[in-house]
Amino acid sequence: AFVVIVIVWEAVAKSGWVSPILLPSIEGVLQQFFNELASQELFVHGGYSLYRAFCGFISAVIVGVTLGFVMARVKFFDALLDPLFSASYPIPKISIYPIFVFIFGFGSLSKIVLVFLECLYPMVINTYYGTRTVKQIHVWSAQNMGASDWQIFWRIILPGASPFIFSGLRVAMPISLIIVIITEMIGAGEGLGYMIEFSRASFETPTMYVGILSIAIIGYLLDVLLVRVRARV
Repeated sequence: AFVVIVIVWEAVAKSGWVSPILLPSIEGVLQQFFNELASQELFVHGGYSLYRAFCGFISAVIVGVTLGFVMARVKFFDALLDPLFSASYPIPKISIYPIFVFIFGFGSLSKIVLVFLECLYPMVINTYYGTRTVKQIHVWSAQNMGASDWQIFWRIILPGASPFIFSGLRVAMPISLIIVIITEMIGAGEGLGYMIEFSRASFETPTMYVGILSIAIIGYLLDVLLVRVRARV
């Protein structure tokens, strides 16, 4: 699929049917990619984006998995929080980003908070349903053999829910990158989103595509890493 895309892209770019400002050649994009690597600009912008995405993502994983477990095991918290998540889930979280900007400013914190909020929902929902699928007879059997609540959690509930948790991780991870890029395009002085938006406004199309290509590479590598960790676990 990648080979076909590259061939079609290069053929269209070389044909002259489309302006180079809109669609530069693959050769030009790759040349600019290595120029950005050599100048370390790509590492700087990519580092800011990864930092923001990682902080929001990890925070959402910690809080989301904890809430998912608690809601699935304690009826009171399920009755208390389930309506809140159900009602607020359809709301596009990007719509409240201006509020975060007013509170936290245009810096990294407002972006991290929005990433956290977006990634929280898939983590809570997947952990919740994963925990609910654990068969009660397994819990009863462990209790009958004298297992403590902590042992039941680590040896029964967590392994039983882990496939669902990793599904939530695979959903939340690209979301964290998407939200970071969007918020950086809205307002930032660094990051891949800023790089893309600044290049677009300056008609530096190859640099813009370098930013997009970098996001694709980062997302692919993170997904491969997560799949390998899942297989190992």
